[in-house]
Amino acid sequence: MTRILILLCLVGILGNTACEHKKEAEHHESTFRVTSPIKMDTVVFQEYVSQVHSIQHIELRALERGYLQKVFVDEGQHIKKGQLMFQIMPLIYEAEKQRASAEADFAEIEYNNTQSLADSNIVSYNELAMSRAKLAKATAELNLAKAHLGFTEIRAPFDGIMGRFQVRLGSLLDEGELLSTLSDNSKMWVYFNVPEAEYLDYASTTGLDNMPEVQFKMANNKNFSHSGIIETIEADFNNETGNIAFRATFPNEKGVLRHGETGNILMPVSFDDALIIPQKATFEILDRKYVFIVDDTNTLRTTEITIAHEVPHLYMVSGGLKADDKILIEGLRKVKNNQEIKYDFLDQKEILKDLNLLHAE
Repeated sequence: MTRILILLCLVGILGNTACEHKKEAEHHESTFRVTSPIKMDTVVFQEYVSQVHSIQHIELRALERGYLQKVFVDEGQHIKKGQLMFQIMPLIYEAEKQRASAEADFAEIEYNNTQSLADSNIVSYNELAMSRAKLAKATAELNLAKAHLGFTEIRAPFDGIMGRFQVRLGSLLDEGELLSTLSDNSKMWVYFNVPEAEYLDYASTTGLDNMPEVQFKMANNKNFSHSGIIETIEADFNNETGNIAFRATFPNEKGVLRHGETGNILMPVSFDDALIIPQKATFEILDRKYVFIVDDTNTLRTTEITIAHEVPHLYMVSGGLKADDKILIEGLRKVKNNQEIKYDFLDQKEILKDLNLLHAE
């Protein structure tokens, strides 16, 4: 009999414990987490796909036809202005120069003799003029021969970095054939396209003559060490894309950036008194964003919002919410409009602090 009583007591205790756990679970499941938008001055970065160009990037081409006799530099080498890089076999042009030089000397001697005879009234003025013209023609041909001979030497027009060779030693070159490229990477021009609507926003807020400094995010997702300055905006929009090209200039003393590199321009955009909410507090209906607002009676109300900007995990809201509204941030699929709920309030500052995604001023 005693054993039966003990068993009954144990069953009762276990039953009460199970009921208490069930009530606690039901209470936990029916209590939702709620927060309010945080209002703060914020700077975010608008990203634009960009292309890097050297401030000077030229093609080196043969100005004369002939065999490539010598190569004095190497690919990737730093070149100084005036440095000899390539030489095309100059034998023919040296011979032409010598011939032109001899003809110029002969024409000069002939002119000097004619001048003496003219001074003595032995020859007419017309003969002297013809002799002077022959000398001028011979001098011009000599200068032309010197120029052709000079074209056999390809020298650097500025300090830069040698590109890839397109020809090899001993190649027979045609006039105008591409030899290599030369890039001045002391500064870099970074081009990026801005949509028309965003261009108009910049024009009406910061002003096109007072654009902020920008950052350049490289292909490894790291920011370049220097900021860039927007110096140029192209005159025309692209009718096919609706974009206009901006150009930012970056110093490049260490030569990290190279011509043809890609990355993203980060344009800072300031928002004064921005309302910020977690993205997980929203849901979509027909491409429109909504939140559940908890009213004074703890009842959920579906409310459409307007998104001003998006950053990872967060939205900046420009319409539909006030700073003191309470919004549901968890269990959105477990509730419906006009449902009364119980909630625990969570300060969103803690959410932002944990995410550490925004720079607040």
